Amino acid sequence: MPPGSGRRLPIGAEVDAEGVSFRIWAPARKRCFLVIDDVEYEMTAEDGGYFHLYLVGHAAGTRYRFHFGDATDLLADPASRFQPDGPSGPSVVVDPGRYQWNDRDWRGIRPIGVVLYEMHIGTFTREGTFVAAKEKLAKLRAIGINCLEIMPINEFEGEFGWGYDGTLLYAPTRLYGTPDDVRAFIDEAHRIGIGVILDVVYNHFGHGERFCELTPDYFTERYSNEWGKSINFDGPNSHGVREYVAKNAAYWIDEYHFDGLRIDATQALFDASLEHIVTVIAREARAAAGQRQIYLVSENEPQQTDMVRPAATGGHGLDALWNDDFHRSATVALTGRNEGYYHDHRGTAQEFVSAAKYGCLFQGQRYDWQDRPRGTAGLDLKPWNFVHFLQNHDQIANSGTGARIGQITSPARLRALTALQLLGPQTPMLFQGQEFGASSPFCYFADHDGEFADTVRQGRREFISQFPNLRDKRLIIQMADPCARETFDSAKLDWAECENNAAVVLLHRDLLKLRQTHKAFSRQACARDGQIDGSVLSSSAFLLRFFAEQQSDERLLLINFGKDLVIDSLPDPLFAPPQGQQWRLCWSSEDASYGGSGRRPYDFQKRWVLNGDIALVLASVKVSNGRPASPGPTNDR
Repeated sequence: MPPGSGRRLPIGAEVDAEGVSFRIWAPARKRCFLVIDDVEYEMTAEDGGYFHLYLVGHAAGTRYRFHFGDATDLLADPASRFQPDGPSGPSVVVDPGRYQWNDRDWRGIRPIGVVLYEMHIGTFTREGTFVAAKEKLAKLRAIGINCLEIMPINEFEGEFGWGYDGTLLYAPTRLYGTPDDVRAFIDEAHRIGIGVILDVVYNHFGHGERFCELTPDYFTERYSNEWGKSINFDGPNSHGVREYVAKNAAYWIDEYHFDGLRIDATQALFDASLEHIVTVIAREARAAAGQRQIYLVSENEPQQTDMVRPAATGGHGLDALWNDDFHRSATVALTGRNEGYYHDHRGTAQEFVSAAKYGCLFQGQRYDWQDRPRGTAGLDLKPWNFVHFLQNHDQIANSGTGARIGQITSPARLRALTALQLLGPQTPMLFQGQEFGASSPFCYFADHDGEFADTVRQGRREFISQFPNLRDKRLIIQMADPCARETFDSAKLDWAECENNAAVVLLHRDLLKLRQTHKAFSRQACARDGQIDGSVLSSSAFLLRFFAEQQSDERLLLINFGKDLVIDSLPDPLFAPPQGQQWRLCWSSEDASYGGSGRRPYDFQKRWVLNGDIALVLASVKVSNGRPASPGPTNDR
């Protein structure tokens, strides 16, 4: 085989034993030159708009750029593997084979039983690096986290940002460390039993991108995109664009051992091709994983359930879908407000029962906020097809002040809704610091200046103006400037709070232990018919019954986020204990160890009170002579 012909990917710089193979797709150009140390080499034009050059004697660490006839206008490789000086600097050849992996026995992530944890590397620690983040992994594992969802790490302009405005999608940003720092982080996560998936953005490129200099066919005007120019997946000359994106998905799985992807705003990946680009992404990613199982998640504002249906039946082959409906109902229940895009959610007990049983609440019926149908049918989907969260990066930032949910609701109500999220059958996701009640705000931040910075500020003001209180001019003046370094710095987690808020940590740890070890909760993700059912007790109170193969393993979750509810009888068979048994209290969100007001005694054979802002877990015990065989234990742990 000739040197340079055994490439892993169709574009970028790849190393072999003798040298480096460089390949770029630039169909709008007639000539292309590779520049190394001020020496330029003309590349060979190939069919389909590609240019290729193999240089003997070069190796990993080589810095290079391209130009198309004007040597003063140098470009980074659009498939660069690393940019140590930022997106405008030279690209660096990386040899992925140099890193010695220790995860050979790692089999990947199954979609069932996942507990997600969304994190932003730049603010997860004070240092804001993968090296520093690696030191915190054991803390997350001890709480019960088994899969991280890393916000985008691709190269972008500036010294700080969320990462959703990537300009070079193959290069992990220099801001968080080297490519091998990323690998070492994932390697350590695997060693202690944590999977890692990566948030990827394929619906637009960020400010500063230069793709049009390769070909204007990277973009299309046929579709409208709120974040920038729409990417051309189905128009003339789109084959190279589809390849760039699909192979990028495979690259992260193959060369970095990521355990899957969270694909941003899939509704904005417009494609009328016979095979949709999302389907291609899923196929390429799974092929790259080989025997490992990977986990593919869609963020999709209109909640299109075909995202998680098999490709063989017309779906796109992903595993799970973010469920905004659950978040919106929970936020209304926690705050009492349903303004803006929370308009159609009431935060009622029925919404939570329906979400536990069916996932998304809007599955094709009219949605008043948008005055059109929202969602698609999904009654046949499994609980693990939906990701439920109380907080995520967008929703915290959209509060206007970046306030965490714990700062705008009562501790007791938050404990109750946390129990619902972590014990419910759908896949739970925490946002970084949620597990210890972090107080650090998480506002939108992006390092821009000049006119573009003004555009970013105005865009944020316009978006949050859908909430009437966020139109207050005095509040607007006080809001954090998204382009200020201080806004980014203030978002960094204070890990001292993990020790100081031990009660919050304990709450999350105990709930996740219940979820992962008790049969009634752990089997729900598998979801055969009849494993969970629920009933409404009042507008703010409800119960969920978790069935099990053995009746003694069944559990009842009672939640009330309203006022005290006096119960003298419940004409509902879901509250009836198994034959020959009675319910006893085995867990309470008001346990003093969680900062609660204390556990009150309950005798469910008599008149009793379901307190406000509480979650209770009941277990059944055999009765002897009309009395429970043993006294109720303390909280299950």
